[in-house]
Amino acid sequence: MPFELFIGLRYLKAKRKSTFISIITFISTLGVMLGVMALIVVLAVMTGFEEDLKEKILGTNAHIVVVRSGAPMDDYHQIMNKLKAMKGVTAATPFIYNQVMLSSGKNVSGVVLRGIDVPSDRLVTKLSKSVVDGNIDALDPKISDGPNAAPGLLVGKELAKHLNLFVGDKVNVISPMGNITPLGMMPKMKPFRIAGIFNTGMFEYDSTLAYISLNQAQSFFDLDDSVTGIQLKVQDVYNTGEMVSNINRSLGTGYYARDWMQMNRNILFALKTEKVVMFIILTLIVLVAAFGIASTLFMVVMEKTRDIAILKSMGATGTSIMKIFVLEGLIIGIIGTVLGVVSGLLIALNLEPIINIIQKITGQNFFSKDIYYLDRFPSLVVPSDVALISVTAVLISFLATLYPAWQASRMLPAEALRYE
Repeated sequence: MPFELFIGLRYLKAKRKSTFISIITFISTLGVMLGVMALIVVLAVMTGFEEDLKEKILGTNAHIVVVRSGAPMDDYHQIMNKLKAMKGVTAATPFIYNQVMLSSGKNVSGVVLRGIDVPSDRLVTKLSKSVVDGNIDALDPKISDGPNAAPGLLVGKELAKHLNLFVGDKVNVISPMGNITPLGMMPKMKPFRIAGIFNTGMFEYDSTLAYISLNQAQSFFDLDDSVTGIQLKVQDVYNTGEMVSNINRSLGTGYYARDWMQMNRNILFALKTEKVVMFIILTLIVLVAAFGIASTLFMVVMEKTRDIAILKSMGATGTSIMKIFVLEGLIIGIIGTVLGVVSGLLIALNLEPIINIIQKITGQNFFSKDIYYLDRFPSLVVPSDVALISVTAVLISFLATLYPAWQASRMLPAEALRYE
């Protein structure tokens, strides 16, 4: 063992006259531990929320959407085959997108109506898995229902609550782009029956989206064999930017593609910014603990003035003296970091049971499922985040040791022993 490390470890042990220094050392170690623990828990929760939100967004939306500028897509069969042949694309489905009004009794609500091809939509989105009542396959009327049977309509859970709708109920779909009559433009209206109710877990989607079959949408909006665009599913959801550029180059002018990150840019940017800001703010806890480490070393240097002078008289260099106090501060920082990582991981990996225990003890429901749309408390530990936090804490602790250690290394033996 190097003598610098040996002496640094001995200086950490308390003597009767240095009890106060040992208390400050303990507080500094505790401060580093709490800072690291808070960072790990908060970043795990924020990462969990971010991943939960991305999962909900990708559950309803495709990875990439391709549309035609200012006009319906007439040749969508050829374009869809071309897109499916591109590297990285795993599935494609056409869709129709328009704004309508739903009328049920005295209740009226404006919604976005989407026409989908159910078989191919299953391969691209997770809409079919979010149906909680009814059946998505009932969007088209069966032959046994008769030629006058109303086509099916799929609505969100919140929209169904607002309009007081249940599976099997009738609802009128009203399009502002209606027919021209001698009295002017008349809205087009058609009755539909509720075939199912879906719950994506996002209020914006569950309250503003409704689905019908693709052929019914083409008939209702007079699109013949045209669609609004094509939805794509790709292999790598986090590498869609390059694919969007390739698609735009391949299809040429008149068509443009957007990925899910571009369509949800604002909310994803807000989450990322908040995560970075929280990391910076909570790092201040570790920074405050680092000042405690520096204070501890300053007091140790003052107490060990005679020891430093004797070591220098015996031939110890200034670099060796500096190493002693740097190692002492690093040991405090590393112990605090290790304890913080262990306690932080224990809390982050068992956060939901801990929250449930606190709720039972206090009688308070911190996260109501009806308000926050959470079926569980999201917490996701990312190894790279833990590594970054650990390195940051140790680095701050190391920087806090440099000045007091440098001061100790500059001490002259004659000056230190003058009044001994």
